[in-house]
Amino acid sequence: MVRDTVILIEGERILTIGPRDKVRIPSGARVIDAAGKFVIPGMMDANVHLVIQRTVEFLARYEDRLGDLIEEAAQVALKYGQTTVFDTWGPLGPLTRVRDGIGRGEIPGSRIFAAGNCIGMSGPLGADMNADGGKTASPAFALRINAVWEQGVGPELKNMTPDQVRAAVRAYAARGADFLKYASSGHNQPQMIVFSEAAQRAIVEEGHRAGLTVQAHTTSNESLRLAVEAGVDLVTHADDTGTVAISEGLVSMLRERKIPCGIIPKTSRRWSVEIDGLADTPGTPADRRQLLFRRSNQGLLIRAGIPILLNTDGGLWHPDHLSRFPAGHWTDFGAVVGTGYLLGCRGLVDSGMSPAEVILAGTRNVAAAYGKLADLGTLEAGKRADLVILDADPLADIANLRRIDAVMKDGRIVDRDALPLKKILYPGYFTDSR
Repeated sequence: MVRDTVILIEGERILTIGPRDKVRIPSGARVIDAAGKFVIPGMMDANVHLVIQRTVEFLARYEDRLGDLIEEAAQVALKYGQTTVFDTWGPLGPLTRVRDGIGRGEIPGSRIFAAGNCIGMSGPLGADMNADGGKTASPAFALRINAVWEQGVGPELKNMTPDQVRAAVRAYAARGADFLKYASSGHNQPQMIVFSEAAQRAIVEEGHRAGLTVQAHTTSNESLRLAVEAGVDLVTHADDTGTVAISEGLVSMLRERKIPCGIIPKTSRRWSVEIDGLADTPGTPADRRQLLFRRSNQGLLIRAGIPILLNTDGGLWHPDHLSRFPAGHWTDFGAVVGTGYLLGCRGLVDSGMSPAEVILAGTRNVAAAYGKLADLGTLEAGKRADLVILDADPLADIANLRRIDAVMKDGRIVDRDALPLKKILYPGYFTDSR
């Protein structure tokens, strides 16, 4: 912690930062008095889905409003201090249109970096994401919706040779994605390996050839090993190795290669909700052992000193979906843009990280993993002026991340009270209004 500091901002970037007695404030400068407050870098979510629901009902209702949903979710993220989000599975066209609108200053919202489809997986009404979707939707509707996501890198790649996969990924990398994510293992079939060793290397090589970071979705020891050996830059769900523990060899490999690992932290109370038997809790695997190992794996990764990336894997949820389950099922549910992120911070502390380490997991670590550290992730001269002003010290209690006085993005104070501008799903999580 650095005390009594002045941050001088010019335009969208930090001009200089230093002790009050060393930094000269230009005459006529607008002064924001943050005396007695605490300033941290703008927070970053390493894994969101700004359009998250995969039901036929939801997609039929909002087929023509995907951009509006993305705008709303990006604005909710910004409202709660997440100035940058990385969308790791979503509709690339609407995502990039909103991304670009936010970048031009036409739309308020968290800065978006988008992968589009998870290479090798289906769209939301395909077998990888919704086992029943194709049965209840008309074939024409399912095909149309899936095409918005798949963009030439859907499940058909599973049948291709490595050279054919390479060609498909090369074409996709030119379509405007900010980074690539691929399926080393399945989604609805997490035990299955999706791509061979040679195909995974081809995906990673083509991503790097295009100047993009490449991450893998992994849900088993073997899928994690294949991804790391293929040369991925980061891993999503590294804590998920099914009904066995993550192997010591893999932990050593991740540590030695300094591979950033995205995990989905949960509060101690949330772990209890899921592990102690609330059947059919959304996002909860049927086999209790998966939860026990996921929790213990998170502790192993943290204690090994592997770079941890804070993420929610979340979005905003429709009230009809939320109403399917009793209120107790949503206790500390973290897969929500905005509020879920703050629960994740508490979850990392509950798992053994210090508050300072948690803040790094949600700022510097994420920027470094995605190759954005030159612009984002820390408060330094030359970087984008993204910061959060807090009323209380987050190093004393991570819950103080909720005590937001102001959020600044690109040198401008955010009107948090106005966000989101269009309320469609907001608040997007369970509230008992009775």
